[in-house]
Amino acid sequence: MNNNQKLALGLAGLAAIAAVAKQRQSTTNVAGKTVLVTGGSRGLGFVLAREFAREGCGIVICARGESALEQARLALRAEGARVLAVPCDVTDQAQVADLIQQANRYFGGIDILVNNAGTIQVGPLQNVTLQDFENAMDTMFWGMVYTTLAVLPQMLDRNQGQIVNVTSIGGKVSVPHLLPYACAKFAATGFSEGLRAELSKTGLKVTTIVPGLMRTGSHLNALFKGQQQAEFTWFSLGATLPLISMDAERAARQIVDATKRGEAERVLSIPATVLASFHGLFPGLTSELLGLVNAAL
Repeated sequence: MNNNQKLALGLAGLAAIAAVAKQRQSTTNVAGKTVLVTGGSRGLGFVLAREFAREGCGIVICARGESALEQARLALRAEGARVLAVPCDVTDQAQVADLIQQANRYFGGIDILVNNAGTIQVGPLQNVTLQDFENAMDTMFWGMVYTTLAVLPQMLDRNQGQIVNVTSIGGKVSVPHLLPYACAKFAATGFSEGLRAELSKTGLKVTTIVPGLMRTGSHLNALFKGQQQAEFTWFSLGATLPLISMDAERAARQIVDATKRGEAERVLSIPATVLASFHGLFPGLTSELLGLVNAAL
């Protein structure tokens, strides 16, 4: 076993110890609270909405696609959830304001905001356009900012509330062929961490969720550029292999648990924890290794 492998095992062990320590933190009951999940019609967003509903929460979901949103609403209702589904493009500030107003009228307020809406573009830099960067920032950064600023006044008035921001390991380590996505996720991570610091003297809590690869079907909705079939192949493998990706149900349970504990950050999966830790210790080496990955792609 070489030194890098020993280091990886050591980091994994530290991650496991940290996970046990987190589990010993006190939890709060979220039953009866209203949770807004953006991007809640499919994938992780839908599974998250269902998990919060099982905790006894009222649910508000939003997404751009009305058909998928209605299907999600019916599925949640069938399980007994109290749910409001509102078509909304989070990149449009006016639509976000209307979303919050409808949620307030229906449930009387929002207790927990889960910023989950996202989009993925996969392809080499030479095939990426400026519009790809703008689209990524609009959804995963500005969409997060718009919803957060829209709910903050009511939370501050009550001196109570929680904002849960789903970022990505791509917001810690920039991976080749995902540059627009990584840029937006880095911005989202910075916003989330800074927001927690800004609100530290209030009764509000901000939790940053950092998922690694998850089995949510994201490869079926991603936008592929360049050699599209080849890009789809490598991305879909990473997003479906059990050894390196996390089941969406398990991820949702961890996110709800982190929310109940008011954690500052929860990194999902040991591979993601090891990668983030390794990059923090050896950023230059990480970049060189990712350069080799880029060459292989």
